Amino acid sequence: MPLELRHLRYLLAVAEHGSFTRAAEELHLSQPTLSQQIKQLERTVGVQLLDRTGRAVRLTDAGATFVPYARRALQDLAAAERAVLDVADLSRGSLRLAMTPTFTAYLLGPLAAELHALHPGITLNVKEMTQDRLESALLADAVDLGIAFQGAHLPGVGATDLFTESLGLVVGPAHPHAGRTEPLPVSELAACPLALLSGDFATRAHIDAYFHRHRVEPPIAVEANSISALTEIVRRTGLATVLPDALTRDHTPLHPVPLAPALPARTVVLLRRESAYESAASRAFASLARQWADG
Repeated sequence: MPLELRHLRYLLAVAEHGSFTRAAEELHLSQPTLSQQIKQLERTVGVQLLDRTGRAVRLTDAGATFVPYARRALQDLAAAERAVLDVADLSRGSLRLAMTPTFTAYLLGPLAAELHALHPGITLNVKEMTQDRLESALLADAVDLGIAFQGAHLPGVGATDLFTESLGLVVGPAHPHAGRTEPLPVSELAACPLALLSGDFATRAHIDAYFHRHRVEPPIAVEANSISALTEIVRRTGLATVLPDALTRDHTPLHPVPLAPALPARTVVLLRRESAYESAASRAFASLARQWADG
């Protein structure tokens, strides 16, 4: 009996869940049907791939050897399907984009608008995730491109510099420093209540390291895991925040206030899997991102 692609999908689902029941629910199959399909696969390859004797279903040694090849085969097939559907004139196509959270606040909108204006036939699928998850998603072929920060990237992930991101104090119209243009000494933040991103964000670690380096402990009045929530709070209160300066471009009620010394800048990069097929949509988006950075 020839090996069929559906058998690979079924095996990966059982391996992921460690359960025929949960895998069957995800695949919308009955449990007996799924079990029969896995047995057909095992007969085809001539070895037992799953150990069914324990409370949880586990891969045998042969199964653990087989699974990476099965996963890679399905990824290559998906890439082949996208390549066939890719149209060089960009009249249709799709792009799976991931970015770390701060970029959705000021970068996603302009880039998505420009992409849609120039290539309305391209479907854009956007995911927001942490940088470590983003790089893993690239390697798993779950996304085509990522926007994140320069650093030590996972093997197989390539990075292209886009621009330098600057962080600074951001205040609303009711704040005493609204309209201030001269740098504010960081020591004065000790008396400046702040609304900051929560510790889930890499940006918060960057901010905390800056405070620690300059021996200042501003009072933290609000912590939030949403940039839109922070900007709304700052806009309506006398609290300040620390966010990318670029965020104030389109949020006219928000005012950037330079700090002295300034927070260290970070290099923003476009990430891709080095061995991945580069579609016309990916090339077009990368070009738009570079143009935005230069502009």
